[in-house]
Amino acid sequence: MIIQLEEVTDSIISKISNKIFIYPTDTIYGIGSNAKNIKNAERIRKIKGRDNKPFSIIAPSIQYILKNCKVNKDTLKKYLPGPYTLILKKKDKNFLKHISDTEYIGIRIPKHPFTKLLQKTKKPIITTSVNLSGKKPASSIKEINNEILNQVDFIIDAGKLSGNPSIIIKGRKKIER
Repeated sequence: MIIQLEEVTDSIISKISNKIFIYPTDTIYGIGSNAKNIKNAERIRKIKGRDNKPFSIIAPSIQYILKNCKVNKDTLKKYLPGPYTLILKKKDKNFLKHISDTEYIGIRIPKHPFTKLLQKTKKPIITTSVNLSGKKPASSIKEINNEILNQVDFIIDAGKLSGNPSIIIKGRKKIER
């Protein structure tokens, strides 16, 4: 089901957060679900044809990040919200282990109106580019492979996006993609 961004309501957000959905970020389109839902995380891996490579999450708040990751508030304020994925050390290595089975996890808060709607659920959301693994990410819905479109529950269409994947930052170092 395709929903235009301007038609998204709180009711729609509460329905989609536990489903598999395609959504806009401040950079490219992503595919995600409630990050606590292990079955949906595995389903997203299958849809993308992706191995066990870690996913990142959209955090529901800065407080959520501070509670679960080792990072100072100034670093978070410098980069979030924005087109960045911060690779942060987990306080508990078992935190969202099915998302990242390492001691680190990628965290985003995209600077996009849809993110603010997602954050109302207070749930972490899986965030990964909506493309088959190794293929070009999509900056519009029409660029998304039909094989993927046919396997998701909802699609949020916000038109054309910038098309540049988020910048990854680990420690003080920017990592090129």
